Amino acid sequence: MTIPDLIAKINSFVWGIPLMVLLVGTGLFLTSRMKFVQFRGFKHACSILRGKYDRPGDPGEITHFRALATALSATIGTGNIVGVATAVMLGGPGAVFWMWVTALVGMATKFTSCTLAVHFRKIDEQGEAHGGPMHFIEQGLGKRFRWLACMFAFFTATASLGIGNMFQINNVSAAINTLIFGYGQKPVIAINVIVGLIGASLVAMVILGGIKRIAQFSGKILPVMCLFYVIGGLIILIKNYDLILPGLQLIFTKAFSAPESVSGGLLGGVIRHGVARGLFSNEAGMGSAAIAHGAAKTNEPVREGLVAMLGPFIDTIIVCSITGLVIICTGAFDQTADSAKMTSLAFDIGLAGSGWMVSVGILFFAFSTLVSWSYYGDRAVDYLFGKKAVTPYRIVYVIFVFIGAISSFPTVICFCDTMNGLMAIPNLIAIAVLSPLVARLAADYFKRMNS
Repeated sequence: MTIPDLIAKINSFVWGIPLMVLLVGTGLFLTSRMKFVQFRGFKHACSILRGKYDRPGDPGEITHFRALATALSATIGTGNIVGVATAVMLGGPGAVFWMWVTALVGMATKFTSCTLAVHFRKIDEQGEAHGGPMHFIEQGLGKRFRWLACMFAFFTATASLGIGNMFQINNVSAAINTLIFGYGQKPVIAINVIVGLIGASLVAMVILGGIKRIAQFSGKILPVMCLFYVIGGLIILIKNYDLILPGLQLIFTKAFSAPESVSGGLLGGVIRHGVARGLFSNEAGMGSAAIAHGAAKTNEPVREGLVAMLGPFIDTIIVCSITGLVIICTGAFDQTADSAKMTSLAFDIGLAGSGWMVSVGILFFAFSTLVSWSYYGDRAVDYLFGKKAVTPYRIVYVIFVFIGAISSFPTVICFCDTMNGLMAIPNLIAIAVLSPLVARLAADYFKRMNS
């Protein structure tokens, strides 16, 4: 067996049914433990996000909105376009239902991990925040578990260079080539080189300024890119409104019965691909979002946890649902077996000549993910090696942007995707053990808010 084959096999195992059961099972456990916080705290979370409770003097570096924007910029990526198409292609229309389930239970997981990120974070002499799973593992579980925190930090730093970097800029190159030359044409090297140079320069300008500049960038680009893509999808659905109810009926019907075209049956096909793509899309349980939310300006950990839980709702329940419904309602999933082309085909069927919107969406989504993942990586490197290592890491990250644009390293990206999946294990262990603390913090917070 070759090394690439071995890495691919390990990746398939890591992202297999055991991890999905662990992630969804933890989400269900936390949903019960936190007394369905994703429902009872939803309205209050929206009020916090609007800035009602912002206090400039609170510890931290960025506002609640910018913390969520940074986290969402990292999660709303190609998974919301190509990932949904892949789920429908491999699992059938019913896979969309299981993406929704993953998002709903994932909201409780995000709430728990991001509450812990603020509760156990450190603010240094320069006012810089140091939060995330590596910190709440070490402080919450104790020094003897620092090895587990180091594992998470190592997995994060490694994943950032592949899934967060090379994979994303490669998609940007592909999207630009598609916009210029259309589908089916081979990428032009000169275009890729230009994309690499411009992409690396833009990323450097943003990330060398740290979390404040990254959050400022995310806070501006996220609403624009989401509105652009969502409005485009809604126009298609409104134009084809008569297909929405049959589409929803197909999703719910096929969620509990596997079509003949789906290999693996109900559990190994429909549920597996729906859950896997849902987790890849919103990253609930991975622990990455907790790093961004750990920098929020607040002295109320639960408050940031509530803001964070809106992430899976926006990412999966809204954005992914738009993609899924357009694909299913237009029947595009029956017309092509190419997941990269499926969403564009669906847009073209629903609204003639609108397929370009998908390429533009991929362009913005991938670039925003590219920028935000650099922060996850530099916080992980800071934890492992100290502040002196952060600037060299950022330089390496920028170099990888150029490399990823001009070439494809599927084995490297596959390895980094494996690291991304492994991030979940230390994070889930910690949040499960520390969940009683979060439950107490939540009970106290809601009691004070209600009074």
